[in-house]
Amino acid sequence: MKIVRLIFILLLAGAPIPFLYAQNASDTNVTTYAVETFGSAATGSYTPFWMTSNRYGVVPLEAGNGYLRPRIDHRQSFGDGFHWAAGIDAVVTAPRYRNVYLQQLYAEIGYKSLLLTLGSKEKYTSGWDQRLSSGDMIQSANARPTPEAHISIPEFLTVPLTKGWFHFRGYLSVGRSLDSDYLDDFVKTNQVYNRDVLWHDKSLTIRLRDTRSHFPAYLSFGISHTAQWGGRSTDPEVGKQPQSLKDFARIFFAKAGNATASLSDQVNVLGAHHISYNFHAGFAKANWELQAYYQHIASDKSGVLMYNGTDGLWGLQLDLSQCRWIRKVVAEYIITKDQSGQFHYLDFDHDAHPGRGGGADNYYNNQEYRTGHSYFNRSKGTPLLISPEYNADGSLGFKSTRIQDFHLGIEGDLSRQLSYRVLFTVMNGWGTPYQPFLKKQTGASFLVEAHYTHTRLRDWSFTGSLGGDTGDVVGDRSFGFSLSIKKQGILKKW
Repeated sequence: MKIVRLIFILLLAGAPIPFLYAQNASDTNVTTYAVETFGSAATGSYTPFWMTSNRYGVVPLEAGNGYLRPRIDHRQSFGDGFHWAAGIDAVVTAPRYRNVYLQQLYAEIGYKSLLLTLGSKEKYTSGWDQRLSSGDMIQSANARPTPEAHISIPEFLTVPLTKGWFHFRGYLSVGRSLDSDYLDDFVKTNQVYNRDVLWHDKSLTIRLRDTRSHFPAYLSFGISHTAQWGGRSTDPEVGKQPQSLKDFARIFFAKAGNATASLSDQVNVLGAHHISYNFHAGFAKANWELQAYYQHIASDKSGVLMYNGTDGLWGLQLDLSQCRWIRKVVAEYIITKDQSGQFHYLDFDHDAHPGRGGGADNYYNNQEYRTGHSYFNRSKGTPLLISPEYNADGSLGFKSTRIQDFHLGIEGDLSRQLSYRVLFTVMNGWGTPYQPFLKKQTGASFLVEAHYTHTRLRDWSFTGSLGGDTGDVVGDRSFGFSLSIKKQGILKKW
């Protein structure tokens, strides 16, 4: 844990370095707009899995839905290396808890490569392909963006005096959930949970890649950390959770809580934490590139010390820039069955029974934060740990955290105007360590999507998809289709 904390301290200490580098300003000094309409229908109770997943929580889960989504963004540069931006993105949708809401509302200011963002903004910080991957284990594109203060170095920067070989990027944020009223409406049983939960996220990635003479092989390693903390329990006897500045320091360094915290948070660490180690290797040539990656997930010390075996996301990605029919292929294996053992040996005689404790890690779930690693009941990590939104009984938390899934994604072009994307996933679920399923759940989900543009229809695009779910992992069998029409363009250049 000390090594993890040291790396994140170096992230803060290294923040002034990017001031030496300029950002590409070709997309600044412009106000843009986008208007999108979407509709879908399905045979089952739910919209097919890959029609709703990894879309920032916009597509409703219930079958037979639609939305209208207008958006305006402005980007402006000024001075020597300064730039700012702002945007608003509204959604009118049905069926949903509230039919009109703001998906994005943000303002940001940057100096060269350092960026400060305030508000809710869709950001993709993972190293895995956004369109074809099943999703990052820590921060995916599956849930709505939380309102936050987010400081980042979003693009890889070259460290001086390394001859173009050493690069890094990272971010640090503090935010707050705004889903308390939704949770009050969703919960159908007498459950205790925290409202107005706070979030803390940070990540640092270092990369070794030759950007001058273009040696084909490269490596990168990153650490990501997310934590839930603060808020107020619906149990009046518990009340407000610790959320002072000193408590934030405990969250930042994953330290145990003081006497004001619950007994569990005093014994373990304050809040609910998830950490990932992100390993990435690639080999790039002129016409193709092959990447391999592994994201190791941890929710406590046993996982941080990698006692939870091979749990995490394993992937391969092949890019074929000269092959029109198949431009990119992603194959992934997701496993979370080990969890550092079946039982959590918190209290036992270490002298009589030597060895480590830990076990039953139960990823995404937490004793104090019953909503788990979710926002508006959608997983903030991989959607393959099925989100609490699917809990028809109105219960909170993730019902199946032990999975073994196989995922494939392919995209390409059928013509200059028509492109496609295919996703296919085989799913297996065993429940949680504390509440295992009596019978293993199995299923498969797929998506076939076509995207069409035409030179005579400037700034218009049309996307249609077919999707389906089988088995019992995501509810009943469902097959459906969707169609979206989008118009975007420039309102004004400044």
